[in-house]
Amino acid sequence: MTKSGTNEAERGDGDGNPVPVAVPGTRPGADRARTCVLVLDESPVSLWGLGAAERLKRQLRALDPSLLWIDSVESLPAQARVLLLNGGYLFDARALAGLLARDGVVLIDPRDGRSVAACVGPGEVVRAAAAVGGESQEPPAGLQRLAPDDLDVFDEALRSARAPLLEPVSPERARELENLLYGNAYRGITDLVTKFVWPRPARAVVHLCARWRATPNHVTTWGFVLVLAACWLFWNGHYFAGLAAGWLMTFLDTVDGKLARVTVQSSQFGHLFDHAIDLIHPPFWYVFWGLSLAPPVAIAVWGVNLEFAALCWILVAAYVGGRIVEGLFPLLGDCSVFTWRPFDAWFRLVTARRNPCLILLTGSALAGHPEWGFKAVVVWSVLTTGVLIIRLLQGLAARLSGGPLTSWLSEDGAASGPHATTFRVFAGTRSAYGG
Repeated sequence: MTKSGTNEAERGDGDGNPVPVAVPGTRPGADRARTCVLVLDESPVSLWGLGAAERLKRQLRALDPSLLWIDSVESLPAQARVLLLNGGYLFDARALAGLLARDGVVLIDPRDGRSVAACVGPGEVVRAAAAVGGESQEPPAGLQRLAPDDLDVFDEALRSARAPLLEPVSPERARELENLLYGNAYRGITDLVTKFVWPRPARAVVHLCARWRATPNHVTTWGFVLVLAACWLFWNGHYFAGLAAGWLMTFLDTVDGKLARVTVQSSQFGHLFDHAIDLIHPPFWYVFWGLSLAPPVAIAVWGVNLEFAALCWILVAAYVGGRIVEGLFPLLGDCSVFTWRPFDAWFRLVTARRNPCLILLTGSALAGHPEWGFKAVVVWSVLTTGVLIIRLLQGLAARLSGGPLTSWLSEDGAASGPHATTFRVFAGTRSAYGG
């Protein structure tokens, strides 16, 4: 496994498209402006409503809008480098980014040794095109041979560890490949509801959205309506109706992200819209829940009676503090606070983000004591933010003494070492790949 991951611009729980990572000995981004793309031997199979060429165009447009698409080797501009792709294979954005970041390379399917992609200079195009297009069985001599495992395995944006996707496409495998794309779009490290409850039902809804040509922004907009509805319902004491709106919103927040990724749809507006909603609304839900309670909630701490207003400020401060820690931690290296060590992955399941807090509110409503839910959210927010602050300080100490931090998921032997069980749980979300 490699030690560095590919960063992505996220949508919701981590959607978007990877940005090529500079590696030693590769051509800098300025030279890639003259790169052409040629797709050979395109498959007629459509996955999630996209044909091979359209999927590749969307993926590569997000990586580098300056890429020039050509129809044949004969239309190649002079002195241009070329990314050659076999359209009968399914690639993910990390594989494409890895190829664009290198010169004089050919990507090999490790199952049969076939050349399926190459990034080469003008003098090597004809030979490389013959190999990638299937006219030649042997990769051109002089090119560096790469397998998917030779590219970045750890994906920080999705908090998962898996080799970049490379799969042959056939009509018989269409449903299997759609499930593979969906599973690869799912974060490995997230809260317990998103990881263990939402994958299968969300996949069914993503299928419907793709079939009906619904866009991720459509889904996000409905989520925003539900955010406002839950605020009003909580404020007026309609707890179960508010919880229904809240849970449905969190479900759609999973759907819009996966829909964006499997259909390769993203926009700056959608990215900002979705992130703004996710970032801002949770403390409003908790405060409006608290405002509905009569008499107002108070908590006695070490002989000091904290009134409702003080609890609201503590709750908001704990929430904001936790998000600040999450934002600062990546400055210490190539990982987030939840991907640094195995403990952090388990902690992410229950840390006081929206879904775990909704569990506390739901339990209190079912028990007939909604005030318990507000108190529990305040206490749990303070405790988990305290843990995050401790982890930030520990990370800072490790950074000062040992250099930039890296995720345990990117370490050699992580899959078979002392944390093998944790690796199996968090390297991906297995239930997302189900049939």
